[in-house]
Amino acid sequence: MANEEDCRAALERVAARLAEVDADRLAEHVVERTISCRIPDLGLAYRSRLHGGGLDPFEPDGDPGSAQVRLTVDSDDLVAMAHDELHPAKAWAAGRVKIEASIFDLLRLRKLL
Repeated sequence: MANEEDCRAALERVAARLAEVDADRLAEHVVERTISCRIPDLGLAYRSRLHGGGLDPFEPDGDPGSAQVRLTVDSDDLVAMAHDELHPAKAWAAGRVKIEASIFDLLRLRKLL
């Protein structure tokens, strides 16, 4: 099982990867949303804000259920996705990642993956 530091590093890696997306493409598919990532095996949750300029740094979150887009993923799977060892769509299809969001947000996010 990954630890808290591994998960924070994985989230930072995801944010850095999103920062590499072409600005025009990002602006085309992104609307401002709050995003939470709950890591149940460690009892952790983080929150960020996605916007046309990218993704803000992830901060600890005491109420992940209030975010507009909510991800739930175990620590090892989060680290694997951040290191391209697990594709997010395959992880979702296998039930290893749970995503709660509107259908429109899901379609937008899919285009960025």
